Amino acid sequence: MRTRTIAIAACCSLLGACATMIGPENAFRMTSPGMSDDQMMAPNMAGNFKKNPNCTGDNISPALEWSHAPAKTRSFALIVVDQAGRVGLGVSHGVIYGIPASVTSLPEGALAGPHPTVGVGGSNTLNMPYVGPCTPRNTAPHHYVFTLIATDLEPNALQPGLKQDALLKAIEGHGLDAASLVFRFAQPG
Repeated sequence: MRTRTIAIAACCSLLGACATMIGPENAFRMTSPGMSDDQMMAPNMAGNFKKNPNCTGDNISPALEWSHAPAKTRSFALIVVDQAGRVGLGVSHGVIYGIPASVTSLPEGALAGPHPTVGVGGSNTLNMPYVGPCTPRNTAPHHYVFTLIATDLEPNALQPGLKQDALLKAIEGHGLDAASLVFRFAQPG
């Protein structure tokens, strides 16, 4: 839970506002159909980056749904972070932005591949828009924080390929609210 608190606090300090996980029914929130917050991810959701022996899955991203975005939302940005990765230095697993305000969900698997099915692909630690968990064997589960940021930027406002830090800098002052989910993953066996 500490990892989650740090991730949400970091986003909130950048944006200046955040919906609480427990709050009004009309607060900006994100859910995942068939999965609950803090649930273990299935083995097939692990990344399949062949250069890393810990990436043994099919790289299937979880389905995401969100509601009650702020009225001035023009686009969303999604970042996925494993703060325990690289022995606490953190690993950026997903950087997707320019998701139009009219989009309120992403189906399972929508983030995987060289280009997400919606929005603009950024560049994570492995220089891809998204890669699933690649937790080392024989370690405690890592926490994968999915944070969706509502912005007042038009969907095509930012160039493709931004790294997470560059994206966060580009949307500073344009964030309206954020919603997060945390999933856990550990290598089987």
